[in-house]
Amino acid sequence: MQANALGVIGAMKIETDGLRAAMTDTREETVSGILFTAGLLEGCPVVVATCGVGKVAAALCAEAMILRFGVTALLNTGVAGGLHPSLKVCDVVVADSVVQHDMDTSPLGDPVGLISGLNLVRIPADEKMRDLLAKAARESGANTLVGTVASGDQFVADKAVKDRIVSQFSALACEMEGAAIGQVAYTNGVPFAVLRSISDGGDGMEFSEFVGIAAKRSVAVTRAFAREMRG
Repeated sequence: MQANALGVIGAMKIETDGLRAAMTDTREETVSGILFTAGLLEGCPVVVATCGVGKVAAALCAEAMILRFGVTALLNTGVAGGLHPSLKVCDVVVADSVVQHDMDTSPLGDPVGLISGLNLVRIPADEKMRDLLAKAARESGANTLVGTVASGDQFVADKAVKDRIVSQFSALACEMEGAAIGQVAYTNGVPFAVLRSISDGGDGMEFSEFVGIAAKRSVAVTRAFAREMRG
């Protein structure tokens, strides 16, 4: 494993295949049923993995990235449902914080979304990584917003759920992995960032039609970000 490698995690193959295809000097290893590909992406040392859908799968992958492969930063990349009215398909959201919209111990007097053990609702993304991602996205021509990304073990396709997430967390986009990766990274003292290309309007209606082109956008921005990280 090369020093100072960036761990790049996508939930689905469509989000990571384009990255693997662009890598050089690769080697592969399977850990806990997840295939990890180490090598160079745009000259930047990376480890790429397709974690599977949902927070547990994402956390499992992120922990292996840190403990097994020794990555020094984590990037969650892929697609998401847009929650902000200005967002359209293939626009980009870069997280300045992540929340778990389905974490709820409020009957015990806690704020909705409070993560037990961390005593946080919002987990802050790394500022340097956030700014480099936003720069790469804007230079790609994408309309880019920076703000909160919400994660939960639910494919959001219901207006009432969408409205609740916006009302409670002012989130710009919703997906199923980023905040779990953020929790693992924060707990281990590893900087992290989340990049999401919009595939639908948070109602699932456009997802099947546009997930492919949205994923291409996230791949392109991730490659540009790797060039920035290479320095």
